[in-house]
Amino acid sequence: MNKNNQLPARSALFATAIAVGLGFYSQLSLAKDFLITAARPNLIIVADAEQRKVVNTFKIPNTSMGNSPGALAVSKDGKTVYVIHNRWESVSGIDLESGKEVFRADLSSGGVRGKAPYAIDISPDGKELAVYVTQTELLPGEYKINDPFIAIFDTSSGLSAKPVKKLKSPRRVSTLVYSPDYKRLYAFSWDMLVLDPKTGEQIGKHPWRSWKRSNFGEPDTLAIWPQFEQANEFATPYYINYQNNDKSVTQRAGIWSLDIVNDKVRFSEFEDAKIVLFSTVINPVRRNEAYTVYTQLTKTDVDTGKLIKRIDLDHTYYNVNVSSDGKELYIGGTVDDIAVYDSQTLDFKGKIKIPGGGDQVLTSLRIVQR
Repeated sequence: MNKNNQLPARSALFATAIAVGLGFYSQLSLAKDFLITAARPNLIIVADAEQRKVVNTFKIPNTSMGNSPGALAVSKDGKTVYVIHNRWESVSGIDLESGKEVFRADLSSGGVRGKAPYAIDISPDGKELAVYVTQTELLPGEYKINDPFIAIFDTSSGLSAKPVKKLKSPRRVSTLVYSPDYKRLYAFSWDMLVLDPKTGEQIGKHPWRSWKRSNFGEPDTLAIWPQFEQANEFATPYYINYQNNDKSVTQRAGIWSLDIVNDKVRFSEFEDAKIVLFSTVINPVRRNEAYTVYTQLTKTDVDTGKLIKRIDLDHTYYNVNVSSDGKELYIGGTVDDIAVYDSQTLDFKGKIKIPGGGDQVLTSLRIVQR
């Protein structure tokens, strides 16, 4: 080939590569945060965080209308939400474009009642759905309580899904979390157990009930709201008794968090237990900052154990999440609105109303970029 002819060819190739790259980054820059939640009696809600409005409302089919949807998880590509509903006896996958039910697992059949209280997560590749299940046999003269298990479903199983495997599990599991590399499945029970997601074998443990610290008692928490997707860090408030030098006992409040990428724990107590704390999220940009809600919105430094700021809220909120750029907080649960606050100042920025006034109650508030 003539060397002079190679220059235009190389230039064209280089220009094409730049165009493809710019197109890719342009798509990334166009990606925005969407909030995914659920509301009474059978609604999946998709809200545009930037526009402060609900852009889609989908109905969960064949559910108990006298109950509210439970915990939910969203596939990493933002295409499908999986929600526990029907009095905790069913799990449905809803396509977030069409609103169609594309997956369903009914946990009760015959004389066996199955319940999925809270714990649910999706594998990083979107092919597995892990759900904590308890079972009771309804016998003529008694209820027989069976051992609980973690049901692993193939998400391509359609509308009659059955577990492809069942992993041994302790009772009281309130949260399931896959590590991003699929090497660990965390099950938060009496302790934070580390399981092999393929076999269910316990490969580690982060102490909780078995946490031994001089002068400290056993910590307590209510960890039923999953909001670890932004920072890849599970976090929860906790309360713990502390015996002072004079033998008196005070109760302390703190934040406990687990980096699910590096399998590392950090924690700190930041005050005496003055108020009720429900759920916590870690800022993905300023990772020392933790935000906790209930009747107040509280900002703490989880590294130093210092309370940074606290404001009163207009009503109770159960869960909190944070924008991908770390600038905004979204707090929901309880009733029919999602409030927006500035993460730096905790200034109020607006509200997103749920159509029809549906209460979110105990459901999750998740964020995806699309």
